[in-house]
This record gives sequence, structure tokens and C-alpha cells, in this order.
Amino acid sequence: MKIFLFGCLGVGLFVLSNCTGDSKQSSPNLLSPAEYAEKIIELPAAPIIDIRSLAEFSKSHLQNAVSLDFKGIKFLEKVSSLDKTKPVFIYGSNEEQSHAALNKMHSMGFQAVYELEGGFTHWQAAKLPVVTSTFAQPKATTGGMSKEDFDEMLESDKIVLVDFYADWCAPCRQMKPDLDAIAADMKDKVKLIIIESDHHPQLCKDLDVVSLPTLMVYKNKKLTWVKQGLVSKAEIIKQLK
Repeated sequence: MKIFLFGCLGVGLFVLSNCTGDSKQSSPNLLSPAEYAEKIIELPAAPIIDIRSLAEFSKSHLQNAVSLDFKGIKFLEKVSSLDKTKPVFIYGSNEEQSHAALNKMHSMGFQAVYELEGGFTHWQAAKLPVVTSTFAQPKATTGGMSKEDFDEMLESDKIVLVDFYADWCAPCRQMKPDLDAIAADMKDKVKLIIIESDHHPQLCKDLDVVSLPTLMVYKNKKLTWVKQGLVSKAEIIKQLK
């Protein structure tokens, strides 16, 4: 038995907790959906990382969450830019996915990573709030979507708010909570489209998007407002009236 426990200790905290059969007791940062929601309120400055695929994120996600696909080639590069001494929230589709990301982040030196017990499916089952938006997916071409593809996305009886965004862009992340709130509060009137600029370089060139973030407002497919850089929530709402 002593040899068995030593082997578990040798591969990290989470393996030890699984061996003991009480992961919650040995892993205080594994939180139930309700606890996770409370901790987010307690630590409002901590980043929330959605490690699911971009397609899953586009359907719905936690408010203020940033999409950072754990299976993506840039995951390690982008997560390493975060302050490892400060708290970080992560969640995946399920615990198995988030465990893998958690272990990787611990090996990188992160000191406080909070994990959602049961993953996003348990959050939804608990009927906790989520944000929905249209997230522009990469096309099967080098430059991403075409201008024609973009124009099709503007087909709507709602006002269309377009956000050209990147995970590495600090002002983009700073403005994201306001955009999520607008998308939730004005869902009957406004359609939010989030475009990952790194995935659509040709479209950015076609639309003269030269800095991030860049916001655009379309009414009846006509461009009525363009703003580059950080902008207040009040100013955005003003343009949507």
C-alpha cells in the first residue's frame, strides 16, 4: 500500500486524489457549479477560460469567458501569457477535459486554477446563466471567410454588432464583459458577431481592420458605425439605438 501511494504522489495531486477516492476533499479548487459561480463573483478580475472547441463556445458560454481551445496549437502560447501567480478559472465540456488542462497549467507554474466540477454540461444542468452569440468560424481557406461570407452573416432583422477580437488582445478581453452583457440584455434587438481576427486575415484586410478591437454596427446591412480601440459600454449602446 505504501508503494502504491508513493506512485500516486509521484504523478501529482489529482492522481493522488483519484487514488484516495475523494477528489473533492483533496482538490479544493474543484468547485460545484454553484460554488464556481460564487467564486467568480468573489474574484471578478480572474480570467475565465473556456477550453472547449470554438464551435462549442460559439453556441453558448459563461459570461466573460474567453475561448482558448485546449486542443488548439496556440493553447500553451496564449495561456503562458497569463499571470501564473493570480487565480484563473477554467472549464471544459467535462471534467476529463479540464483535468488535462489543469495538470498542464500546474506544470507551467500556475498557483490557483479553479475547475468547474462536471464541466459545462453540469453548469447548464444547474440552470446557471450563459451567453450566446454568433462566433465566426474559420473557413476551409488560407484567409478564412470571404467578404461574401461576411455579408451573408449580416442578413438579419436585428441590428448587427460585429466585434473583431483576439484572445491575446488585452483591450479586447477588457471590453468582452460589456459585449456579453449587451448581447444578453438586448438579444431581441441586437445580433452579436465575434470574429477571431487571426483566423480571418483576408476579411480584416477587405474591411480595413488594422487594429484591435474593432467594432462595427450594421443596420439593414448598412455600416453605420466603426470604432477602433477600447470603447465604453454606454457608447456602444448609444450606437445600437
